[in-house]
Amino acid sequence: MDAIILARLQFAANISFHILFPTITIALGWVLLYFKLRHDHLRRSDPTDDRWILAYRFWIKVFALSFAMGVVSGITMSFQFGTNWPGYMETVGNIAGPLLAYEVMTAFFLEAVFLGIMLFGFRRVPNCVHTLATFLVAFGTTMSAFWIIALNSWMQTPTGHVMINGVAHAEDWWAIVFNPSFPYRLAHMLLASGLTAAFLISGVSALRWFWGERSDDLKAGLKTGVYLAALLIPLQIAAGDLHGLNTLEHQPQKVAAMEGNWQTSSHVPLLLFAWPDIETRQNHFEIAIPNGASWILRHGAEGVVPGLNDFAGEHPPVLPLFFAFRIMVGLGLLMLAVSWVAAFFLWRGRELPRYLQRTLIAMTFSGWVATIAGWYVTEIGRQPYLVSGILRTADAASAVPAPMIGLSLALYLIVYTVLIVAYMGVITNLARKAARGQKPSPDAPVEAGTFAAAE
Repeated sequence: MDAIILARLQFAANISFHILFPTITIALGWVLLYFKLRHDHLRRSDPTDDRWILAYRFWIKVFALSFAMGVVSGITMSFQFGTNWPGYMETVGNIAGPLLAYEVMTAFFLEAVFLGIMLFGFRRVPNCVHTLATFLVAFGTTMSAFWIIALNSWMQTPTGHVMINGVAHAEDWWAIVFNPSFPYRLAHMLLASGLTAAFLISGVSALRWFWGERSDDLKAGLKTGVYLAALLIPLQIAAGDLHGLNTLEHQPQKVAAMEGNWQTSSHVPLLLFAWPDIETRQNHFEIAIPNGASWILRHGAEGVVPGLNDFAGEHPPVLPLFFAFRIMVGLGLLMLAVSWVAAFFLWRGRELPRYLQRTLIAMTFSGWVATIAGWYVTEIGRQPYLVSGILRTADAASAVPAPMIGLSLALYLIVYTVLIVAYMGVITNLARKAARGQKPSPDAPVEAGTFAAAE
């Protein structure tokens, strides 16, 4: 296989594995703060009510594990720039370097320092300090997302720079950070994180319920996860629509590939299914809603939607983009239906039926699938450029032989498979022990039950 294709696959494998864990921690940090504030408020009227702190102490284990996995997987990504993509930092290092440094200085250090207080400071530091540490960790994870999305958005819609001898130099940092697609991309990512964490909490809680547990902290966690998902999914659909309109304005070739639309025209149908054929430049087996794409993208049947034939040689691969987009949207609609039905049962004070428990369990990691599908739409949709209009992917690649890249790719895949199975196994084990009633005392040191439960 071609060395560039292998290098792209290796980077895709690295970033696909890495993004799983920040997607959880960004939102789960705020959920932990919510648990902590509910506990602090409730104990003033009823010091014996420990359901929120028990929920906090269950999910902080998942947070700590996810944070550690995110840090480790993030380190390997930095290797990629030097080994497989040296042209990236040579061309846009003046922009990418400072943005990555801001992420480390303002976010990672904040998370690393105060996570220790979250984990080991309960009952050892004043309660207000522990609550403050929880807030700062949540804030740090969000700031980390802010800087990474700023860089990624700039790669999609670069502004605020000037090219001198083929190298990008910063001219306006405000324009670089707040580039045209940044607000839409950041909102879409933060909501995706919220949904990922919400379905993780709902799924694991449903699993504990399915195994017979009926504790108050489980009910508190289950309601939090289901209500959070039911609240966020409509917001995500609205944010996704605005993000799509922004993409249509700045990256019309990406939208054309997402829609599988070959000819620029009005009255473009919304394809529910098709098989795009790049050789004949047409679709097979179409199932479509007439005028649907024109209505969604232009808010009218007369709206003109760009076609791929206008970007011959300059548009992304159609097939992966077309199906990744439909996986993301399909999962979003499924999340809407499941979370609203579950929220209805809980709101009426009824137990979740067994079929709904099984559905939530099956969708525990559905946020991961939707996030990765959306990330593929974003990253593959930028091709053939690494930085839109500035640096082609082929021009940034190294001269490392294909067999060497293939070998390291195989090793990465083996390690990642082992780690993801272990990660899921630990969470399942935590849920099993909680369902059996093996929980730490609310007043015990956090570390006494934190990782011992995963053994």
